[in-house]
Amino acid sequence: AGSPTYGQECIFSQEGQINLGGEFSLHEKPGYSQNLFTVKPKTKDCQGVNFREFRLAQTMVFAIEEINNRTDILPGVTLGYKIYDTCASVTFSVQSAMALMNGYEEMLTDTSCSRPAAVKAIIGESGSTNTIAIAASVGLFQIPVISHFATCACLSDRKEYPTFFRTIPSDYYQSRALAQLVKHFGWTWVGAVRSDSDYGNNGMATFVEAAKQEGICIEYSVKFHRTEPEKLLKVVELIKRGTAKVVVAFVALLEMNSLLEQLTVQNITGLQLIGTEGWITASSLVRPSSYRILGGSIGFAVTGTKINGDVKDFWEAAFQCSVTKETSSNYKTPCTGSESLTELKNQYTDESEIRITNNVYKAVYAVAYSLHSQLECMPQKGCAKNLQTEPWQVLDALKKVNFTLRTGERVFFDGNGDPAAKYEVVNWQLGPNGAVEFKAVGYYDATLPPGQQFVMSPVDMAWAGGQKQKPTSVCSESCPSGTRKAVRRGKPVCCYDCVPCAEGEISNKTDSNDCIPCDLEYWSNEKRDRCVLKTVEFLSFEEVMGIVLVIFSLFGTCLTVLVAVVFLAHKNTPIVRANNSELSFLLLFSLTLCFLCSLTFIGRPSQWSCMLRHTAFGVTFVLCISCVLGKTIVVLMAFRATLPGSNVMKWFGPPQQRLTVLAFTLIQVLICVLWLTFSPPFPNKNMKYYKDKVILECDVGSAVGFWAVLGYIGLLSLMCFVLAFLARKLPDNFNEAKFITFSMLIFCAVWITFIPAYVSSPGKFTVAVEIFAILASSFGLLFCIFVPKCYIVLLKPELNSRKHVMGKMPKKSL
Repeated sequence: AGSPTYGQECIFSQEGQINLGGEFSLHEKPGYSQNLFTVKPKTKDCQGVNFREFRLAQTMVFAIEEINNRTDILPGVTLGYKIYDTCASVTFSVQSAMALMNGYEEMLTDTSCSRPAAVKAIIGESGSTNTIAIAASVGLFQIPVISHFATCACLSDRKEYPTFFRTIPSDYYQSRALAQLVKHFGWTWVGAVRSDSDYGNNGMATFVEAAKQEGICIEYSVKFHRTEPEKLLKVVELIKRGTAKVVVAFVALLEMNSLLEQLTVQNITGLQLIGTEGWITASSLVRPSSYRILGGSIGFAVTGTKINGDVKDFWEAAFQCSVTKETSSNYKTPCTGSESLTELKNQYTDESEIRITNNVYKAVYAVAYSLHSQLECMPQKGCAKNLQTEPWQVLDALKKVNFTLRTGERVFFDGNGDPAAKYEVVNWQLGPNGAVEFKAVGYYDATLPPGQQFVMSPVDMAWAGGQKQKPTSVCSESCPSGTRKAVRRGKPVCCYDCVPCAEGEISNKTDSNDCIPCDLEYWSNEKRDRCVLKTVEFLSFEEVMGIVLVIFSLFGTCLTVLVAVVFLAHKNTPIVRANNSELSFLLLFSLTLCFLCSLTFIGRPSQWSCMLRHTAFGVTFVLCISCVLGKTIVVLMAFRATLPGSNVMKWFGPPQQRLTVLAFTLIQVLICVLWLTFSPPFPNKNMKYYKDKVILECDVGSAVGFWAVLGYIGLLSLMCFVLAFLARKLPDNFNEAKFITFSMLIFCAVWITFIPAYVSSPGKFTVAVEIFAILASSFGLLFCIFVPKCYIVLLKPELNSRKHVMGKMPKKSL
């Protein structure tokens, strides 16, 4: 046979009762003719043998021959094939599709390829762009197109491509799986390179969208075509300048060859490459210098299986020799005939390429089973229907096809013509013998429930350039606990600063977007990574201020008791008996209670202590002021009684004095009972004054009740002060009204200053101010009323006489 020409020409053919078409890029690019006006592909001299595509074409032939030899599929029916070389050209792909559809060619070079018998289905092409052109061309004629390697998600559009099917998953799944893969390894800052084609552009667009959903940022996203060397150089320069250590390469094999060449020339290493099924298992990329760049690459490959399995250009390219003596041959060394395919190592013989090969195998069997169903064939019995089936009938049968290969793999198509999305995660590693291996380290199965679709195996992995340590690729380092991420203005969300959480807020995990406020009773610790209980503050007996106040309270109590003992020992002396000694002892008793009631304000507030402290304070002070008021009235009445014809003392004797004290006190008791009944004081956690503390205090409950108690005390004090002031100049050597006036001045001064201090003091200082006011006013009453008497009783006993008290002692002359 003569040397075949290429382009829109049939390379392999065998006539059958039913014929299938095939389109493969057996050469990497076409030759071009050029004139002054146009540049167009030539129909001859395609350049560069593509061993992988040659193997795929051979697989189609093998699968058809295998089916023809079986009796359980299409018994009695012989399948034929017509396979065209498209030279990776869209133009040639469309021309070949037209030839397969119409059954004739523009140039007839082989009679076996020129019979006017249209094929029932077309297997191919490998590239998405070429496949789109084929599917769009033949779709109107209802001819099925089944691709083994076109992954563009756009082909799943049934409105645009109603007759398209494929045995490789759509990039819709691969792109999302790539985003999950990148997220799994903690890489949030990646570069993106794609082929400037339908395959690269559509796949990368889906990846970018999925990456954003996973919180991954793209530093750059660039594209190039293998025919654009200047743009490729710009892409490589951008990769070199970039800070991302992970690069997602959504490129076809031919573009990856060009990219690898430039990365090698410019010695760009240390990048963690993430690959797609287009190149991740391509053995043609395995070269002595490529592992330092591609070593450790991770990507998705279609699942493989095992299947069983001449052309002048293939033989010459494989063995670098010339079959003929033609001067047009690229190889000068003649072939000897002793060349052996068993010793050949390229994409044709490499078993790692079986993954895509298996897709061709499944595509042929899908058509065979569709024909088997449409023709109503029965094993050993033949087919019931006429073999003159139409392509649209095969199309309908393909939509329903569902079978299992001998390898156990199930084959079917969904409503978009896509198979189940299943991938293996592949890692470039060095094997024990030093050869590069595409080791499966995980899988992705879109048919599994969410959360179980992506699984990594617990195996050792190689990383960028074959390193053992996983690289990091982030725009900003992780924010530790206790901080939050603050996005930098004008930068992607992955570029951020770590800002410490504010007081009262925490973040208990790394890379928190926001800080969480603590509950009211909790506060953030120093590291801002945990909420701890706020410090509970109250005036306790253990702290210095509490101890000092207790000492003064007990000192006042002891001093009052001591005065009472002195008075009791000298109860029959004139100075003690003056002004009603009974009221004096009652006043000393009430002062003792006043000193002691201050102790109820110290310690942890409880329901009972809160009610006790305010009511005890209110009642004891009213009792105290009532006694002082009674003594003041006694002074006034005593003076009135000395006037001629006055008998007022019989109206304000001891019974009336006791009754007055009791009446005044009962009024306060009534106020307290009403207060406790309707809105009593209660312990309250005050969080207004301090952010990091809880002030445990006694809330007064009813403000009206609280201020009514204080107001009543103030009213009695004012009355006492007025009466004592009026009686201060009565003729008596020992006029007790003077001392009562001074005591009331101190008392009123203390409680007038108490009001603003009480309102403005925060926390436990409020309680301290109240205790201070109680102690100060109690000491004022004790010192002003009883110390002068004790001075005379103990130190000046000669003055403790009736004459002196009545003011009848002669005055000394100067």
